[in-house]
Amino acid sequence: MDLGLIIGSLPALARGAAMTLFVSLTAIALGLVLGMLLSFARMSENRWLSAAARFYISALRGIPILVLLLMVFYLLPAVGLEAPPLVAAIAALTLNTAAFQAEIYRGGFAVIPPGQIEAARVLGLGETRIKTRILIPQVIWLVTPALVNEIIVLLKNSSLVSVIAVTELMRVSQQLVSKTYKPTEVYLAACLLYVLMNLCLSALGSRLRRRIGGASAGGRP
Repeated sequence: MDLGLIIGSLPALARGAAMTLFVSLTAIALGLVLGMLLSFARMSENRWLSAAARFYISALRGIPILVLLLMVFYLLPAVGLEAPPLVAAIAALTLNTAAFQAEIYRGGFAVIPPGQIEAARVLGLGETRIKTRILIPQVIWLVTPALVNEIIVLLKNSSLVSVIAVTELMRVSQQLVSKTYKPTEVYLAACLLYVLMNLCLSALGSRLRRRIGGASAGGRP
């Protein structure tokens, strides 16, 4: 085992890890917005809107991420939209995670007592304020463990974006292996970085849930 090679590879791998985090967290943030909209559409009383959201969720959850990545990467230029690999990667991951997040949020909304909504309407609150001030904060707190798990899954799946030449952690690892011919050392270092990122995300998720729970209860974060 060449420890010197592992240590010498860390700066390049760290840059790849930073790109992995950027791609994953950007996709998660965009997927949160799209997923929340899909969740509301899925629960809508408008049957056409609900059916469209249900179809999107089912379809996107059934498409492998690698296939979706290649579809977005090659389809956008085919329709006249030139997008760099990084944009295509984020778009594909966003479309994927939004479908999974929509179901996560829908499950959170399902456990909120309907009496809260009725009471808010009696007090004269509009639908937008009910959703943004009452429902969404509770849902985020309720689904934080599932959402953190989705972030971890997406971060691991982001290794697939290397196939469209995005220089994230896996792509950098492949480049280092082609130069050093030391796959064991390089991939071990990459593995440790993935574990470290996932541990940090889990810790941040737990801290965020405590802060949201403390704020909603009127306590100190």
